[in-house]
Amino acid sequence: MPVDAELEMRVSRIALVAHDQMKDRMIDWARTHADVLSKFELFGTGTTGGRIADEVQLQITPLKSGPLGGDAQIGAMIAEGRLDMLIFFIDPMSALPHDVDVKSLLRLATLYNTILAINEATASRVLNCVLPTD
Repeated sequence: MPVDAELEMRVSRIALVAHDQMKDRMIDWARTHADVLSKFELFGTGTTGGRIADEVQLQITPLKSGPLGGDAQIGAMIAEGRLDMLIFFIDPMSALPHDVDVKSLLRLATLYNTILAINEATASRVLNCVLPTD
């Protein structure tokens, strides 16, 4: 699919995060897009990052589990300009014990104008519009 010149963005660092009930979907999505994802520096929280490394064989920098500080680590990366894109598969049907952390992370992504995708359709579309920095 050709990239629309107006949508073309240069990205080098992507964080991949998924709530518990969305981890399998994230793994399937990452497997489908592994060739493209392999061109970027990837970060992943807890189990999500570990599973992507093990099951999809992508190089990914592991962070802490979301509720144990991984969300905060990603938030700090966004605030410090060390993250270009956040793909966060959120489970809309489950109550989240760390909902405040999730809201904070989404707020930071919005505040710092970070590319943000919270579902597969958006993540796939946006990934087709970004180019790795050289």
